Amino acid sequence: MRETRILAALALLALLAGGTGCLFRTRTAEIRTSTAKLETATRQELIDHINTEAAKIKTLNLTVDIATSVGGEKKGKVTDYEEIRGYILVRKPDMLRMIGLFPIVRNKAFDMVSEGDQFKLSIPAKNKFYVGHGSVAHLSSNSLENMRPQVIYNALLMPAIDLQNNIAVLEDSTQIIYDPKNKKTLEQPDYVIDILERKGDQWYLSRKIIFDRTNLVPHQQLIYDENGAVATEATYQVYQDYNGVRFPNVIQINRPQEEYSIRLTVVKLVINDPLRDDQFALTQPPGAQLVDLDQPQPSSANNAPSPSSSSTNSNPAKP
Repeated sequence: MRETRILAALALLALLAGGTGCLFRTRTAEIRTSTAKLETATRQELIDHINTEAAKIKTLNLTVDIATSVGGEKKGKVTDYEEIRGYILVRKPDMLRMIGLFPIVRNKAFDMVSEGDQFKLSIPAKNKFYVGHGSVAHLSSNSLENMRPQVIYNALLMPAIDLQNNIAVLEDSTQIIYDPKNKKTLEQPDYVIDILERKGDQWYLSRKIIFDRTNLVPHQQLIYDENGAVATEATYQVYQDYNGVRFPNVIQINRPQEEYSIRLTVVKLVINDPLRDDQFALTQPPGAQLVDLDQPQPSSANNAPSPSSSSTNSNPAKP
């Protein structure tokens, strides 16, 4: 019996190793992973990078081109608005002013200021002056009414990681990139710093910062709400050195819950020039209608204009 089993095993091996190619075939494995040269870093080195770069910036004075899109799956359509010129002032810890100008005529499309947890927004073409908290109290059907300056502030100035009050975890992950040479998508390893924040006795995922491993700079930041849903998705491209500070020249800000997105393309940037208090002052124009966005609005479909409608109501002015 033992000899019979041995003979059967030898016969099977001969069959598999012989000329019967019908039992298996060999093919070349498709390359799905990028072959780019990757840099390595530890968790602490990535945290130090974020905190060091954050500490370098006190103020920003930007000239930008602003492209805005509204809509998505909920609305069933997406509207892309014409790109406009804008000016942004930022001063730590929480001040931001943003002015948008209409194309061609260069009159003010909007003037928006963040004052800590409060914000103000002037729309001269509608003769309206909006006020409200930095967070949306009542979600509007008009996506542009849900825009808040603090969202732009947090995308422009990536906050430092406070290890006294945050937990930061390193995650090995991958991103999907496009290979123009072979005209296909590939996977490329990246680093992710997951940041947990405490509220009361509960911890929740606050942010994810994703590092491109070809240069070890952040190329994406995901900011979460307390329910674990993505509130802001910011992507960073085309980094440039500004007097020792590496800053992205293209910043895409997506707000999936409110269904709007803003792309900022830097035309000019000055870092750490002093900014005065009066440069962040915005008062209600005489005769403008006051709209409190913290209160439910009966109908908001026509309250906020498109960023590229034309008007001749006011003269442009930089902050």
